[in-house]
Parts: sequence; C-alpha cells; structure tokens
Amino acid sequence: MSTSLIPAELLKRSDKILFIAHLALGDFTYLQSFFKAFAAQNPHLKIHLWVDEVRRTADATQWPHLKHYSLYDWVRACPFFDKVYDRTYSPALYGESIAEARREAYPIVVSLATLRPQLYASLARKISPSGLVIGMTRKIRLLQLHHLLSYRKLDAAMPAYKGQGDYHISDVYAHWFRQLSDLELTAQQRFPFVDIPENWRRDTERTLQSWGFWPRQGKLVMINPYAKTKKRCWPLDRVVELVRAMQAKEHWRDASFIVNAVPQELDDARAVIGRHGLERTVIFSAQDNFFQLPALLERCDLIISVETAVMHLANAVHVPVVALMRQKNPEWVPLDHANSTVITAPGRRDWVQAISVEQVMEAIR
Repeated sequence: MSTSLIPAELLKRSDKILFIAHLALGDFTYLQSFFKAFAAQNPHLKIHLWVDEVRRTADATQWPHLKHYSLYDWVRACPFFDKVYDRTYSPALYGESIAEARREAYPIVVSLATLRPQLYASLARKISPSGLVIGMTRKIRLLQLHHLLSYRKLDAAMPAYKGQGDYHISDVYAHWFRQLSDLELTAQQRFPFVDIPENWRRDTERTLQSWGFWPRQGKLVMINPYAKTKKRCWPLDRVVELVRAMQAKEHWRDASFIVNAVPQELDDARAVIGRHGLERTVIFSAQDNFFQLPALLERCDLIISVETAVMHLANAVHVPVVALMRQKNPEWVPLDHANSTVITAPGRRDWVQAISVEQVMEAIR
C-alpha cells in the first residue's frame, strides 16, 4: 500500500507540479537524476521548477552576476522541466515571479528547501492558496515558536532523513522522492550525468586550439582551487607548487594545465599565476555558459578539485578526480569511487588549505 505524501489519485489527475528549491550546482548534479526519474514516472505531468536565489538583494550592482548564474543554463536545458522560475534575485522580480506562479494555479507544490524551511512553507502556500503543499520542517526552539504559523500552512511535512553510519547526499534525495511518490532509483540511476550540447564541445576544441593544447601532445590536467567559502579553497601558491612538482615528473613532463577560476577571482588568478611564468598553464572560467565547464572537463585526463561542483562534474564526465576535502560533510564525497581519490584535511576543524602538495603528489603517483 502506498504511503506517499502526494496521494496517487491527485498525482494522476493533476496536469502540473511545482518544485521549489534553493540550488547550487553540486546539489543539482545529484538531484537531476531524481527529477528525470520523477518525470518518467509521471509522463502526464508538466514539471515546473522554482530556483530560489538565497543571495536575493536590492543592491542593483549585484544583479548582473546573479542573473547569469551558470546553474540556470543547465536547468533550462533539461528536457524534463516545462518551466523554470529563475528571476528571483531581486525583490521586485521575486514579487513578479510569485504573481506569475499564482496564475498557474498549481494543484501540487513541493518545497525541497532545507535552509529556513519556514519561509519556504509560507512561499509555497502563497503560490498555491488551495493546492496540496508539501515542505520541509525543522525542530522548533523556544524562540522560534512563530515558525509554527508557517509550518501550519503545509498540508504535509517531509520527514527528515535519518541516515545510519556513512551515507551519501544522494541517499537524502532518494529519501525525499521515496516519500513523495514511492520513487526508487538504483545506484546506477543515481549516478551523476550531464548532457553536453555539441556546439559547446566544438567551442571547447577551438579554445584548446587557441591555447596550443590541441592537437594533444601530453596529458591535460585541470586544477580547481576555488569554492564558495574560504574553508573549502586551496591557495593559489599551492597550485603553482603542484604544477611545478608534476612537471618535474616524467609522467607529467609534457602535460598541459588548466587552472579553473570563478569569474570574480579571474583577474587575481591571472595575476598570481602569471607572475610565476608557468609553462603550458592557462586560466579558465566558464563565463559564457555553464556547458563550457563540463565540455572542457571531459577533455581532461585528470581533474584535481576542492569540494565543489567541479569535483562532482568530474564523475559525470567519467574523468578521474582527486578531491580535496575537509572532514566535515563526508556525505558530499564523489559517488564514483572507482574514479575518485579523496584526500581529507588532517584535523576535523582544518580547512582544505591544510592539505599539502606532497599529499596530492602521493595520490597521483
């Protein structure tokens, strides 16, 4: 007997559903498989996705950067989404998006937001005053009793995942969709994937040619030292040291190196790396479109990355990866164990910068 949070009869007679989520590229690398499977399970449904921007601001100088968040390129290209709300980065556009969503009269709204879930419970109900609304909840503390008012707007609450021992973030997502509609994915079906348009593959070949890296002579290595927080970043001087150490080894002597940088750090990366005059080493940033990144990753022989989306996308394009991680959040380790080597910082409180070049060299040996 089904115990799904969405009644089977309602799911069967509904023509559309809205999912609300605050997403990063790493989240979507694994959630994408569950959305795809949910769409296959319910081919009659139009699936709409609300991507909420948690950095929403009234500061207009921030809007151009937020507007071109690379995740939007990816979700827009997914064939199982019929509509994507991605204009939530300013208060005005947020209000317009709510009004647009209300006009859809969604029969089902599901919030997958784990950050400040009480706010998203209210948002979901605001979007769908009379539909079925499902969302996350958190244990309420003494000074948070007002959160009850928001949680009461939900028709059903998603039970929290209670994993025993080691678990992966995909286990959490599997728990969500199992509760929603009895959806089950095999280990193989959970494996990350990315469908790269051919035009971006051709663009990558032209880029490699412009760098003198195509046709290939030696191995191609990408090093990604950047993450959203400093705790997960690796210093650029360590990158320089690593490139020199690898070039000193026979196996990597003819290798070419790509240092991936986030757009806001691009100028600094060019300045720091440029000062050292490294041979066959370039700086890259996917500034035009998200797919520039995976298209370049799949051309590499090795990817060395801190704990961020690049680390997971390496699995999606089936390229060996050395992942530099803290001991915190082990559920985010790469899923492809056969092609992934994880190096963790020595202490539980240590940042990624505590990982040495010697440790990386030992891992690739």
